[in-house]
Amino acid sequence: MPMFDFSPKAMNPSDVLQGTCRLPSRAKQACTGSTPGHFSFDERIEYLRAYGSHCMSFSLLQPGMEYFDLPGKGFIAYMSKWGAKMALADPVCDEKDRETLIGEFLRHCRNVGFIQLSEPMAELMNQAFGFYATQFGIETVVDLENWTMSGKKKQVLRTAVNQSRKRGVVIREGCDDTSYRDLSDHWMRTRKIKNREIGFLIRPMEMAYQPDTRKFFAYLDDELIGFIFFDPIYRDGEVVSYVPNISRFSHSFRQGIFYSIMTHAMEKFKAEGIKELNLGLSILILNDDDRPYESLVLKNIERLISRYGNFVYNFKGIDFAKSRFQGKNNRFYSAHKGFLPAIKLISVFKLANVF
Repeated sequence: MPMFDFSPKAMNPSDVLQGTCRLPSRAKQACTGSTPGHFSFDERIEYLRAYGSHCMSFSLLQPGMEYFDLPGKGFIAYMSKWGAKMALADPVCDEKDRETLIGEFLRHCRNVGFIQLSEPMAELMNQAFGFYATQFGIETVVDLENWTMSGKKKQVLRTAVNQSRKRGVVIREGCDDTSYRDLSDHWMRTRKIKNREIGFLIRPMEMAYQPDTRKFFAYLDDELIGFIFFDPIYRDGEVVSYVPNISRFSHSFRQGIFYSIMTHAMEKFKAEGIKELNLGLSILILNDDDRPYESLVLKNIERLISRYGNFVYNFKGIDFAKSRFQGKNNRFYSAHKGFLPAIKLISVFKLANVF
């Protein structure tokens, strides 16, 4: 879901090292059997760098997350709400260990659901564990190796870039300008969801651990008018892609500054040899055709929310902005035992601070 409605929330390193990055006591009480293990923060980062290939893997480090750790395999990140545990994104482990890790998680913990799973994970949850797997949105991926600004549908990108150049906008990476916090505060007041930060489905703007993140800032006459923070996506210890997780823009400059910063960053990543850019997840953007393992009752409810709930959250606007880049869309899923997990669906939006 990255790219739009988020604002600052500090992350205390002690939270990472002393509680939220291990199975808390309340989680132990809700689970049966012995606790499989507790990873240190350094161990968690090692697993993340080796297997954090999901576009939300880096967001699993956000404050408030709980973890199910299985030594020698990996971990599952989740949050608890109303007696249920909602696991976020794919497990951070080798693909061959997914079934073992999920099986142990389900054996030790009851009343669980999964959100923002890739399609291979959705199929595994259905075939190996008997879960429904219902689409919850899409992920958009841009092929940077063959990326160009040409094409009729990219006219809006070219127009934005040309207007920015004409106005004298300067884009810089990695500056130490802290005025982005003030810009973020002003920007948040213009959102449909005001005065609270979206969480769970995206990390907060401020986190203690930010190595490998990339930050791009846009200036007009030395005034900060927009910025985008990119999180790393890993494979085998290397950064293989980025995802724009945090973005803010000034309403004093409306000529598509988001597109200008994005195209600037994409050209830089391409020159560095990065092969693709992940634009992140767009929730409740759903395909018309259905998979046999989906709950059609739940999916039709989601379609209604997407169609009539745009006044609460800008589902369509986020998807439209990403579509300008002409990327490939991949389905993402929730996994659940019952065909209508109403409480779990509501708990996801509650954890995300949508209402």
